[in-house]
Amino acid sequence: MRILVTGGCGFIGSNFILFLLREYKDTRIINLDKLTYCGNPDNLKDIAEDNRYSFICGDICDAKLVGELAEEVDAVINFAAETHVDRSIKYPADFLMTNVFGVKTLLEACKKAKISRFIQIGTDEVYGSVLGGLSKETDVLRPSSPYSATKAAGDLLALSYHTTYKLPVIVVRSSNNFGPFQYPEKVIPLFITNLMRKKKIPLYGDGGNIRDWLFVEDNCDGIDLVLHDGTPGEVYNIGGGNLLSNLELCKRILSIMGMGADFINYVNDRPGHDRRYALDSAKIKKLGWKPVTDFDVGIKKTVDWYKKNEAWWQPLKDKAEIIEW
Repeated sequence: MRILVTGGCGFIGSNFILFLLREYKDTRIINLDKLTYCGNPDNLKDIAEDNRYSFICGDICDAKLVGELAEEVDAVINFAAETHVDRSIKYPADFLMTNVFGVKTLLEACKKAKISRFIQIGTDEVYGSVLGGLSKETDVLRPSSPYSATKAAGDLLALSYHTTYKLPVIVVRSSNNFGPFQYPEKVIPLFITNLMRKKKIPLYGDGGNIRDWLFVEDNCDGIDLVLHDGTPGEVYNIGGGNLLSNLELCKRILSIMGMGADFINYVNDRPGHDRRYALDSAKIKKLGWKPVTDFDVGIKKTVDWYKKNEAWWQPLKDKAEIIEW
């Protein structure tokens, strides 16, 4: 299969490319990435010479480029997105451009090229805060931030192309991912790298906000399954089933790193901070998927990775913008 992966130098995209090349000998991948602040070619340096892989620096909003690339592939998987909630509150226009107009540009190119699969990578945040129970694919979307609102718009736009143009679109909505190569402004690598520098962990509000954590390799496995066996026009939730408050997350990381609660710094909560996310993944489990990485195992692997790869994250952390409220 020939696959165009957009945003493949980002966290999940790069892990997915590595997953595909490890699992399939006959797969050919084109990676289109704009290389914004969180896109890092070093994530894929180990496969740079693999003849099954090629990289193109470019923008998904570039209709000419995207149109040419779509003609060369069988499937498109769109990881390209602005994703950090705090940044979306400060810079909403950037999110609107990539997460909505960029999706439209890709869809138009795929419609013209008659590709066999378009996978839109979404997020559980589009469901909004769920104080009890689990979010299902059929639930009403209630996004709370400019980030989640633009992701919801991208999902709905993609699904409309299936309804109107019969484009074989599938939407995947994953819970919070963690693992290697995640940019250090995100919560888990932020906590780990702060502690490695003997700095305190900034914890929003009372630390009671709950997230569903999913190890990135399990997410890649789920996306791959949907790529091959998913039904066009459908949405699939991929949740890790690891519901933890941010305070509990802090405590787990502190314990692994042999540090105490005195390293927690409670800071002002961010505006519109959703209290709880939790996904119902029964639909994708019927296809045969399940998460295999226990959270405690995955978080230890993640801490070890950041300890062994200071040369990767140190320059990124030094230039990261930490937004305070």
